Amino acid sequence: MSTGPAPRRIRGAARAAKTTGSITRADLCEAVHTDLGLSRSESSDLVEQVLDQICDTLIAGTNVKVSSFGSFVLRDKGLRIGRNPKTGEEVPIAPRTVLTFRPSQLLRARINGGVDPGPEPDDVIDDIADADGE
Repeated sequence: MSTGPAPRRIRGAARAAKTTGSITRADLCEAVHTDLGLSRSESSDLVEQVLDQICDTLIAGTNVKVSSFGSFVLRDKGLRIGRNPKTGEEVPIAPRTVLTFRPSQLLRARINGGVDPGPEPDDVIDDIADADGE
């Protein structure tokens, strides 16, 4: 007895269209105001201070880890050769630093409806290394 095909996972633009949009600083300030009972001015200042601290830390070249949320990780990319798809001409792509976000396992599980996706390969390797005393 078949229950039908598994539901498709919505990704990219289709997922963005399904949601109500992005959360803004004003939304964060309003949530702090409502949940903590601070004035709107104090809520705005608090949100700005937190975001400024994250930005300043990243600008200084340090990664930011927020427990139970995720990590903002800076990665250095070296010089590489790209290709103009229209002309086929090779073009050097300058070295740069990129910012990536890695959600925590807890956040990932909450996004997936409480389903724990299990450890990532990097986490398993770290756990094995810790167990071996390295």
